[in-house]
Amino acid sequence: QVHVVESGGGLVQAGGSLRLSCAASGIIFSINVMGWYRQTPGKQRELVANISRGGSTNYADSVKGRFTISRDNAKNTVYLKMNSLKPEDTAVYYCKSSTSGTDYWGQGTQVTVSS
Repeated sequence: QVHVVESGGGLVQAGGSLRLSCAASGIIFSINVMGWYRQTPGKQRELVANISRGGSTNYADSVKGRFTISRDNAKNTVYLKMNSLKPEDTAVYYCKSSTSGTDYWGQGTQVTVSS
């Protein structure tokens, strides 16, 4: 059974930091890309950052220079270190793990940044 579980969300003041973690288990095939997305009410889910198995990264313009994505292939785990958080970063953050043919999503973790 596949499990994708996020952790590390919470409430933080503007300018603060949080670190999100996501662990994927039960996936038989090699995970190619792991990534973080976020969604606010009434808006589409958007890519925050992703990372390939080889370590290539991709970031949304709105988080470049503030967020850092990393992964541990041996543990099928991806991290998102978020610095200099802004109120507009408030959202539910979702983890996605992708094999060659399937995407697996977590349930999401709430990040709230107060001004």
